Amino acid sequence: MKLVSICPSNTELLAYLGLDGQLVGVDDFSDWPVSVSHLPKLGPDLSIDMDRLEALGPDLVLASLSVPGMERNVEELEKRGIPHLVTNPQSLGDIAEDLVTVGRACGIEDRARETAWEYMDFISELATRAESASGRPSLYWEWWPKPVFTPGSVNWLTEISRIAGGRNLYEDVELASIQTDWDDVASRDPDRILLAWVGVRTVKIRPELLQKRPGWPELRAVREGNVDVMEEWLYCRPSPRLLEGALKLGNLLHPKLYGDLRLPEWVSKAK
Repeated sequence: MKLVSICPSNTELLAYLGLDGQLVGVDDFSDWPVSVSHLPKLGPDLSIDMDRLEALGPDLVLASLSVPGMERNVEELEKRGIPHLVTNPQSLGDIAEDLVTVGRACGIEDRARETAWEYMDFISELATRAESASGRPSLYWEWWPKPVFTPGSVNWLTEISRIAGGRNLYEDVELASIQTDWDDVASRDPDRILLAWVGVRTVKIRPELLQKRPGWPELRAVREGNVDVMEEWLYCRPSPRLLEGALKLGNLLHPKLYGDLRLPEWVSKAK
């Protein structure tokens, strides 16, 4: 089966299902697993070269509405009559459902169901450990610095915060993504600041710049040095790879609770 993925999260999802070997093309931002590095790159996820995509003759194209603006690609796929499947995960449970949906479409539903079960089982294990946490620090996740974007309650990072023994600073706002400002964040005074700028490599993120934001040097997290640069690819892409990010966060917040926990074998194999 000839597959094309036009967003990184779906490329990763295919890898966890063992289907990355059937990919014939991906978007420019798909950089994991390493097996996709040699594939034709079809452009940024919001500017896919549909002529090149169509020329590959895919049996199925995977798109995702978790990427704002992906609707234009979907409309073009429909217009050209190219077989496609559109995911729209907003939660950890949605990702499990996508594993099954994609597996069914690719003729491996039984394997996909087993993978989804193991994925949810590991989430349950993380959540069980979180129940023993002595405290739940408030976490400010920064997706973008100016204008400020941060996840709300309808987002996988709120769930990841909980199963890692923390609390999303904006879990009270019933949105997937929130646009706010530095003053509002400062008024909430988070215990920890986690910088995961979408599409930006960690080496390009400079935590010292927080000192220049009005009022931020007085924030508890800044004063106590609880500012961390987090890998965008472990926290901002809705794929099973989020499990790796959740475990890393758990070890950051509560190392004694999560230190002996290892990722499931199927997660490690996907690398």
